[in-house]
Amino acid sequence: MNSIDETPLDGRIGGQGNTKAGFVALIGAPNAGKSTLVNHLVGNKVSIVSHKVQTTRSVVRGITIKDQTQIVFIDTPGIFRPRRKLDEAMVNAAWGGVHDADLIVLLIDAERGIRGDAEAILKSLEGEKQRKILLLNKIDAVGSDNLLLLAAQANENVDFEQTFMVSALKGHGCDDFLDYLAKELPMGPWLYPEDQISDLPMRQLAAEITREKLYLRLHQELPYASHVETESWTEKKDGSVKIEQTIYVQRATHKKIVIGKGGQSIKAISTGARKEISEILDQKVHLFLFVKVRENWIEDPERFREMGLEFPR
Repeated sequence: MNSIDETPLDGRIGGQGNTKAGFVALIGAPNAGKSTLVNHLVGNKVSIVSHKVQTTRSVVRGITIKDQTQIVFIDTPGIFRPRRKLDEAMVNAAWGGVHDADLIVLLIDAERGIRGDAEAILKSLEGEKQRKILLLNKIDAVGSDNLLLLAAQANENVDFEQTFMVSALKGHGCDDFLDYLAKELPMGPWLYPEDQISDLPMRQLAAEITREKLYLRLHQELPYASHVETESWTEKKDGSVKIEQTIYVQRATHKKIVIGKGGQSIKAISTGARKEISEILDQKVHLFLFVKVRENWIEDPERFREMGLEFPR
């Protein structure tokens, strides 16, 4: 089983001094495909995906190895114009991830083009000193002439070292992108154990998986302001694990939506989450979900800390 929750090492065990390692920050507008791309490049699920915008709330690091290079992808929340404290915290986290990176990769949804949030991000990137790469995603849905025009338009505004065209969903172009990163990242020891694929604690990843199933089931009905926390994690003698999680919503009407008629919605969410968590852990999982109304959770600094975010002051 690949490791999720480990402590970074100072170097690769048995390394001979010819290894490389570095951080690659993926930024873009909401729903540009960053999390889908990271999951594909890592070869495992480390970041949740849904049709709901701003699904990724905090910085998630996905780790992969290409030849002798350990590449640490920083999957950041989508950057947009914030309206609430949670929005502001997410955008701050995204730009914080950029400042920690060796390379910045701007992911643009080729179908949507350079407008709105993507256009604003391009303007903000002009002042960043790190090396920058452009990635046009969803190329299977756009003609080649439009892709070339889009690439030219983006490169007029920012000095990108290289432009790649990929389909994160289908994997097209991803091997060339990985080859480039493996060559360009700096020499140095690996930063994490060889079998580690993320720095996200398993308790938090399990909560994120449940939140993903919540959104997939109810994304048209449930407001954005819902949150999942893993309250307890008990390893049992038979090798299984008992997990208790709480879904926080802001109103009693939201709680009814999550539970559903006759408990059908909460049962479907639990079944989907339990199956996926069990596959990742490679052990049997007993998952118990509870739904609580907490009207002001979106203004609670403790909830922000649980999500790995700093509460804006």
